[in-house]
Amino acid sequence: MNYWLVKSEPHKYSWDKFNEDGRTFWDGVRNYQARNNLKLMKEGDLLLFYHSNEGKEVVGIAKVVKEFYQDPTTEDKNWVVVDLIPVQKLKKPVTLEQVKADEFLKDIGLVRQGRLSVMSLKPEEFDRIIELGS
Repeated sequence: MNYWLVKSEPHKYSWDKFNEDGRTFWDGVRNYQARNNLKLMKEGDLLLFYHSNEGKEVVGIAKVVKEFYQDPTTEDKNWVVVDLIPVQKLKKPVTLEQVKADEFLKDIGLVRQGRLSVMSLKPEEFDRIIELGS
C-alpha cells in the first residue's frame, strides 16, 4: 500500500462536501508531477485530505477506489483522475505549522514542495500526521 496527500481549497471542494458526496473523482490536476503521482495510485491506497490556502490543515483520510483514467473535465489526454471515497475525519486538524514544527515531518513534500497538489508520503510520515490528529 502507498500513502499520499492531496490538496483542495475548501471553497472549491471541502472535506465536508466530499463526505456529503461520498465519492468523487480527483480532477483539475494540471501539473505533470502531480499527474504522475495520480498514475501511481493503486486501489486501496490511503490519502490525507489537506485544505490549502484557507485553513492550511490536514482534515481527513480518504481511499483510492478506482485507479487513474482520462480526466472527464477535459479532452486533453495528458490529464487523469482517480476515484476517492472518504474514510474518516481526523479528531483534530493537523495544521501546516504543526507539520513544519515536527522534526520528523520537516522534510515532507507539503513543506518542501508547497505548491504540489498530489504528493507521496512515507508510511511513517502518514502515521505521524494521523497521530498528531488523534
